[in-house]
Amino acid sequence: MLINKLKLHATWIKIFRPFNLVVVSMLFSTHLSAQTQHSAVPKHPVQQAVERDYPKNLEPLFKHFHKNPELSFREFKTAKRLAKELRQLGVKVTEGVGGTGIVGIYENGSGPTVLVRADMDGLPVKEDSGLKYASQMTQKDINGKEMPVMHACGHDMHMTALVGTARQLIAHKKQWQGRLMLIGQPAEERLGGAKAMLADGLYEKFGVPDYALSLHVSSGIPAGKIIMQPKLAYSSADNIDITFFGVGAHGASPHQSVDPILLASNFVIDIQSIISRNINPLEAGVITVGSFHGGFKHNIIPDKVKLELTVRANNEAVRAQLLASIRRIAKGVAITAGLPDSHFPQIDVIESTPVTNNNPSLVTRLKHAISNALGEEILIERQNKGMGAEDFAYFTQTEHQVPGAYFNVGGQPTMDNGVNQPVPAHHSPFFKIEPQSSLINGVSAMTIAVLELLKTQ
Repeated sequence: MLINKLKLHATWIKIFRPFNLVVVSMLFSTHLSAQTQHSAVPKHPVQQAVERDYPKNLEPLFKHFHKNPELSFREFKTAKRLAKELRQLGVKVTEGVGGTGIVGIYENGSGPTVLVRADMDGLPVKEDSGLKYASQMTQKDINGKEMPVMHACGHDMHMTALVGTARQLIAHKKQWQGRLMLIGQPAEERLGGAKAMLADGLYEKFGVPDYALSLHVSSGIPAGKIIMQPKLAYSSADNIDITFFGVGAHGASPHQSVDPILLASNFVIDIQSIISRNINPLEAGVITVGSFHGGFKHNIIPDKVKLELTVRANNEAVRAQLLASIRRIAKGVAITAGLPDSHFPQIDVIESTPVTNNNPSLVTRLKHAISNALGEEILIERQNKGMGAEDFAYFTQTEHQVPGAYFNVGGQPTMDNGVNQPVPAHHSPFFKIEPQSSLINGVSAMTIAVLELLKTQ
């Protein structure tokens, strides 16, 4: 009898053992879930508010700006729409500053002034992104030439983020005191808009800010992540036109000419030695000849050739050295050819911006505030992978020396054809970003940054 009972007991154990394991597993999972929910940090109220705002306001506005881009210093409708969005929030807006620029002022008691800037212009690129809201726009540029237009660098996101930040700061105005200066800047792509606004009396008319902030979305950074460098944010840029003069002749009689195509070709080769032999090898520099135009027929030696260059550096000393070396070599080529002074090359710097350096102590303060509010994982460290330039430097590196912070927000899109597909580069016809996470985290981070600088004591 006892043996039979033991056998029966063993049988029941075999039958129910799997169920016991399932029950134990379920109980353990429930416990872990409860522990995770209990220990999870709730999202910051600002981030929650931005998430609620995204589908109703931010997404439609972003798509509107993306679908309706305008070229540099031709941002007429764009500026009107941005001004309208800010006025609806109670911001006092002045239009036509520096051409098509706008300035929005919002007073909220005594305190510092924080400038927050967004650039407005698109690029002369025909869009091929495949987006349902892709641009089909064309527009005459400042030279009167009809061009396709695309937001191929994320300025549509920047303007939307400016409006979203203003909306959140006004909604949370009990948490801060001071003055907002909201800038819609024209012509960043031509490196002229910030300079034009300052030349039009921006700081004389509206006051010198105590801090200046800006952001830039990047298709090469994981969506929603933020990079804020302690010092170098962007390189300098000088776009240069150089015209080499010669003596024209028949192509069959080169001895009667001074061939400017040959002079310019020698110059292109010679300037490559500036980086390799004149600049400290521990410093960075770029000299690119992007355009070479000369002549108009097979058998005619022309009397002039035009080159277009871009020059980049990461500090002002190297920048000055590069520009001086270019002038020296251009002049030397003409002297070697036996040309008189009247035929020396004409060199014009047509667009330029200094190095954009962040204020290190300001960056440390803002990174601490952002990580505390939004979590440490939102911030990542990454070195610049190129020598892109930004004219935001004019707002901070004037004679007023305004402490500035410029940060990047990841907008890397989800690629339809797999992770190995190249990420669409900025300024390409295929450029696109993931707007939701970039806008939610970009607006949240910028709002937190301003709240930190204007927080009530």
